[in-house]
Amino acid sequence: QRTKDAVRELDNLQYRKMKKILFQETRNGPLTESQEEEEDSEHGSNLSRKMDSLGSNHSIPSMSVSTGSQSSSVSSMQEVLDESSPELVMMHSDESTINSTSSVVHKKDHVFIRDEVGHRDRRPEVRPTQSVQNQALHYRNRERFATIKSASLVTRQIHEHEQENELREQMSGYKRMRRQHQKQLIALENKLKAEMDEHRLKLQKEVETHANNSSIELEKLAKKQVAVMEKEAKAAAADEKKFQQQILAQQKKDLATFLESQKKQYKLCKEKIKEEMNEDHSTPKKEKQERISKHKENLQHTQAEEEAHLLSQQRLYYDKNCRFFKRKTMIKRHEMEQQNIREELNKKRTQKEMEHAMLIRHDESTRELEYRQLHTLQKLRMDLIRLQHQTELENQLEYNKRRERELHRKHFMELRQQPKNLKAMEMQIKKQFQDTCKVQTKQYKALKNHQLEVTPKSEHKTILKSLKDEQTRKLAILAEQYEQSINEMMASQALRLDEAQEAECQALRLQLQQEMELLNAYQSKIKMQTEAQHERELQKLEQRVSLRRAHLEQKIEEELAALQKERSERIKFLLERQEREIETFDMESLRMGFGNLVTLEYPKEDYR
Repeated sequence: QRTKDAVRELDNLQYRKMKKILFQETRNGPLTESQEEEEDSEHGSNLSRKMDSLGSNHSIPSMSVSTGSQSSSVSSMQEVLDESSPELVMMHSDESTINSTSSVVHKKDHVFIRDEVGHRDRRPEVRPTQSVQNQALHYRNRERFATIKSASLVTRQIHEHEQENELREQMSGYKRMRRQHQKQLIALENKLKAEMDEHRLKLQKEVETHANNSSIELEKLAKKQVAVMEKEAKAAAADEKKFQQQILAQQKKDLATFLESQKKQYKLCKEKIKEEMNEDHSTPKKEKQERISKHKENLQHTQAEEEAHLLSQQRLYYDKNCRFFKRKTMIKRHEMEQQNIREELNKKRTQKEMEHAMLIRHDESTRELEYRQLHTLQKLRMDLIRLQHQTELENQLEYNKRRERELHRKHFMELRQQPKNLKAMEMQIKKQFQDTCKVQTKQYKALKNHQLEVTPKSEHKTILKSLKDEQTRKLAILAEQYEQSINEMMASQALRLDEAQEAECQALRLQLQQEMELLNAYQSKIKMQTEAQHERELQKLEQRVSLRRAHLEQKIEEELAALQKERSERIKFLLERQEREIETFDMESLRMGFGNLVTLEYPKEDYR
């Protein structure tokens, strides 16, 4: 009996719950949209008050499910709230009271912004905060047109605009950095090109200066050689004249001695003839005189012939010695010409060797400058690429954080929106059960009228009691089904929301990871391409330097060969000309009768 009483009491309790729901529906009519919003903003105690005694046994499991789904993401919500600016989510300063489920429901503050009239909602629970008023005043003064927006909508638009500005600023900063890098590379290339032009101009001036100095030195040497040759020619002419005077003086002295000896001999012969004639007494005097005169004539003729022979010998000796002196002077001049041409050619060779050494030094300095400039340019390019890659990574990481914050904010808004969705679904289930209760109530009234009509009046009380018990039992069953449906709906919705949010988080992490991998792959590709470009530039520079050095060495060999050829030809031409001069001089000497000239032949050197 006690068990029956307990079951009957429970059925009566469930019956009163469902009847309360039914009576509330019939008394208040369908809920309006403003009442639904009011129920959403009210605390859990108001919800239980509207459902009467159902709140003590029914709200606890239903709200506990919603609280469990909220507590699973409380850390992410707190992170979003911490990271968000005060302008992101504008909440009411007051917090609602905490019911038995410890769930907290915040009331959103709505602000109505008008340009002309500061109109507010007349509901007592709606109060704009000071910050919202300042924000509204700021936008009113800025926009200068009438609008009605909630504070959350205004704040969300501000935040979206700030995010767009942030993205735009980030992209413009990246583009500005790229342009700045290009400007730096172009400026460095122009600077290195100007440095190379200045270096080449300096080397060219040095080469021109060396060529001018070489020409001046050769001109000075030629003038010096001409002056020496003229001086030697004058000295040779003076020596020849002196030599001739010495010969003439000696010959004059010899002639005087010869004439003196002839005179003495003539005198002796004359006296000897006179003595012979004086000793011969047999010869007449006239005949003696004739014989003496003939003797004198013969003696004079002999002396004259001897004098003529002496003069001819002296003339021949004079001409021969003068010829010998001229040949000796010519040979000496030839030796000086050979010495001059040797000196000139040696000077040219020394200048050419100095020029070649200078060209080699120029080539080495140019090579060092080219390698240094290439290293500087490549170093700057790699530094800029590393800086660009670092900026891209930082931007990507910032983008990843922003995407995660947006996803957390979205999940937080979904969690905030979930009680409204659950309330709407709960009201839908409640309406379905109210319709079912109405149908059962109509059926109960129809059955009661029918039973009262077909049964005697004495049994009406028993019939009414049994029908009442049956209705109570069915309504209790409906109440249990109602509670079970509410609990299952809330559990499934919370689980579905958690799974969807976790799936979105996983998808976002996978997407961001793929984007990061793509960025790393792209940066690695750019780095490899840059390194390959640097390697090609280095190989191209090495090839250009080696080719230029080969051309320089070939030019040096060709110039040395041309100089050696010029040396051989000029010496050969000089020796041939000198040989022709000596041959012509000797032929002329032969024609003059000087066959064997005793000359001091100097050994000829082979200067080729």
